[in-house]
Amino acid sequence: MYPVSKRRTRFVRVSQVLGRIGFNLLCALIGSVFVIPLLWLFSAPFNAQASLRLVWPAQLTLDNFVTVMHNELAMRGLVNSLIQGIGVTVLTTLVAALAAYSLSRSRLPGQDLFVYALILFSSVVTGTVAMVPLFLLCHQIGLIDSHVGVILVFTGGLLPVAIFLMKDFVDALPKSYEEAAQICGASTGQMLRDVLFPLLRPALMVVGIWTFMNVWGNFLIPFILLRSPEKFPASVATFSFYTSSGTPVFTTLSAYSLLYALPILAMYLWVNARYGFRFFGGIKQ
Repeated sequence: MYPVSKRRTRFVRVSQVLGRIGFNLLCALIGSVFVIPLLWLFSAPFNAQASLRLVWPAQLTLDNFVTVMHNELAMRGLVNSLIQGIGVTVLTTLVAALAAYSLSRSRLPGQDLFVYALILFSSVVTGTVAMVPLFLLCHQIGLIDSHVGVILVFTGGLLPVAIFLMKDFVDALPKSYEEAAQICGASTGQMLRDVLFPLLRPALMVVGIWTFMNVWGNFLIPFILLRSPEKFPASVATFSFYTSSGTPVFTTLSAYSLLYALPILAMYLWVNARYGFRFFGGIKQ
């Protein structure tokens, strides 16, 4: 009986090892699907003859970046993306924090239904579906071809989800902090500035970075609302790296794409270094 049991144990161990090897190979295969485009993104900008084939350049060159730097429309697009991204982030985060605080601390009939209706409405009526009425509205109030119009449209579309995210954080804040501030004679503005916002810093960072990423990568809204090329963000300015027939120039397009991705990558590294896993943590009562 002992040899049979020993062989069975060995068979189980071999099966486990083969299963782990197969699982790791499957994960590597799936991961390669995502890694290969990233390798192309980091190799093609330094290739004088970049193409869709994943070929490491025989000789590294910075000529593609020099060409991009001399493209005034493209470089202006990066500045416009920062203007629109920062504007939408600040406005959305501030309004979402105040709205979430009001919804969390006041009890109104049908309040929870109202919050879930906001989420449902924002998920069903997306920016693409509502683009025609939004364009007509911006045209009537004179916001076509302006950064203000783009910022307001983005803010209106992102606010429902931002309020929902922020409300979860505000619900976790003990009311005793606000009551202590009121006993000490703090006004509403002082309480928000000195008590609420410092405690909501992780939530503000979550909503702010989520908002910035949505604005940074969006193409449709600025493409429809803006008319002047000098106001185009980077997502729209990429058309300057296409030929008149619609063929992409891979050398300059890859270099510009790398520059376009660097702010988001830098933001991720900064948040990870500063907050780590605590970034998504809440406050327990």
